[in-house]
Amino acid sequence: MNKSERATVAHFVLLGFPGPWKMQITLFSVIFLVYMLTLTGNLAIICAVWWDHRLHTPMYILLANFSFLEIWYVTCTVPNMLVNFLWKTKTISFSGCFTQFYFFFSLGTTECFFLCIMAYDRYLAIYRPLHYPSIMTGQLCGILVSLCWFIGFLAYSIPIFFISQLPFCGANIIDHFLCDVEPLMALSCDPTPIVGHVFHSMSCFIIILTILYILGSYTLVLRAVLQVPSSAGRQKAFSTCGSHLVVVSLFYGTIMVMYVSPTSDNSFAIHKIITLIYSVGTPVLNPFVYSLRNKDMKCALHHVICGMRIIHSS
Repeated sequence: MNKSERATVAHFVLLGFPGPWKMQITLFSVIFLVYMLTLTGNLAIICAVWWDHRLHTPMYILLANFSFLEIWYVTCTVPNMLVNFLWKTKTISFSGCFTQFYFFFSLGTTECFFLCIMAYDRYLAIYRPLHYPSIMTGQLCGILVSLCWFIGFLAYSIPIFFISQLPFCGANIIDHFLCDVEPLMALSCDPTPIVGHVFHSMSCFIIILTILYILGSYTLVLRAVLQVPSSAGRQKAFSTCGSHLVVVSLFYGTIMVMYVSPTSDNSFAIHKIITLIYSVGTPVLNPFVYSLRNKDMKCALHHVICGMRIIHSS
């Protein structure tokens, strides 16, 4: 098949959540509200860590980077989804679709690695508190953060490039609200199974490896917590670890259903709901679970808000 035939599909149509106009407006309002809450919560954390020198420690630097990641993770899909709720022509260009595809998976992979190093940070702080300052230095924290971004954006670059080179010369309708691997592979008029197998194998490897590491870290943390003599200390540690594990379970539970377990028997509607949970739902919960429950973070946010009020009033 020659190059001109391969280039016949210039754009794709993202069906999103089809339905009557009132339903589209309702979905637009809900998703827009969640998006604004996600941006506000994560931006507040970044500003608090940036302005409060007491929070210039590895734990809060990791949280600030994680918040920065979450902002871009939702932004690579939600604005386009919001526009499609209001427009009848729900098109996205070929290059725009694969750009979204690349950033969605790269940012998602980066999030998996960030959750790993945040679990490692908590493991060192609770399981090896005396060695924590000497191990988790600013230099090591910077190296870990850089590796997360580098590996996250490198991992899927080659598989996604090969998928973009497949011939798309037939239907161009994607029954989804974003460009995902299965709908795109299904639209190719000459699919190459090996590309899909490589993509699926990479997803399974990254997801399973990172979740096992996170669970192993929190197992050691809980083991250390059980040895804490103070009941108040144990309760505080259990509360923190428990809330972290709830978000981790929600994120990994949904992505494992999508990319690890067989999903061919599930409907497109189920796929879209699952994707909505981990791509839009968990980012809005993360600021509350990881940071806003923290006393030091709440104090820093209070100073930030008071400072903004003083600037605004002057």
